[in-house]
Amino acid sequence: MGSDSTLNVPEIDLSNLKPGTTEWESARSQLWKAVEEYGCFRAVFKQIPQELPNAILSELKELFDLPIETKMRNNEISELAYGGYVGKTAFGPLYESIGFDDPFNLEKVEKLINALLPPGKPDFCKNVHGFTKLMSELENVIVRMIMESLGVEKYYEEHLNSVFYSLRVNKYEAPENDEGEVGLKIHKDQDVMTILYQNQVDGLEVETRDGKWVDAIPSPDNFTVVIGESLHAWTNGLAYSPYHRVTMRGKTDRYSTGLFTAFKEGYLVKAPEMLVDEEHPLLYKPFDHFEFLKMIQRDAEKFYAATAKPYIPLIAYYGVDV
Repeated sequence: MGSDSTLNVPEIDLSNLKPGTTEWESARSQLWKAVEEYGCFRAVFKQIPQELPNAILSELKELFDLPIETKMRNNEISELAYGGYVGKTAFGPLYESIGFDDPFNLEKVEKLINALLPPGKPDFCKNVHGFTKLMSELENVIVRMIMESLGVEKYYEEHLNSVFYSLRVNKYEAPENDEGEVGLKIHKDQDVMTILYQNQVDGLEVETRDGKWVDAIPSPDNFTVVIGESLHAWTNGLAYSPYHRVTMRGKTDRYSTGLFTAFKEGYLVKAPEMLVDEEHPLLYKPFDHFEFLKMIQRDAEKFYAATAKPYIPLIAYYGVDV
């Protein structure tokens, strides 16, 4: 099953908007429609200069060309499930990823980079740190618009205090097959939201709520936003979390960097009462995001051996029997 290359996920300009203005309300309407139907969209956010993520991407070839035993040092530093270094697997045969657990903390960023690239790269460290802060501002705008769309904006401050951010840099190796190869199999993200910036090598495909596969083709000024299962659960299913995959074609490696927002350990992911009624019965039991990740990590080999699609961890562990 291929994607419809004539379609692309929506593009929404979120630059320099002020809450309560006509421009904010127009963008919010576009954003919520995209979140409902696609669970994915392309955001323009001019507060982030293109030079910043491009400077990070320019360093990634050297980083990923390191020996595997060097990249594995990140696993000694990371404290997160699915943190650290992720190498090629049957699930992601062309995929590698390196994570920064706490990119808001410049000292921790420097510790990781110094472990991989002695004596480190101070400009790279500062760029990762600064990029994360600006990306989190974009995430805050998106979350606020979603909550306003649902009439639950009173939870916005609680959200800010209940999440943490991690940054991952990713490489998808160019395939040997000219027809294209799977870079990362079909899956859903388990976080609140993922915001990606990539070099101009396409490959990301998402499934819409009505079952159509479409490409997510970015422009140089775009950030690709993907809604995760934790936000889907928190909104009682109203925000759609899409299946997505990466299919690699051509002869150029694909590099990307992504900000991942997740709920802190101990925070109970639970839909607000005002989002639960007869028309929208409760879909998921309350859960701790960290425990969710640990169970997925424990069962990944068993359930993801062939394809992720028949297995939805959120439903498997926390679905409410209706």
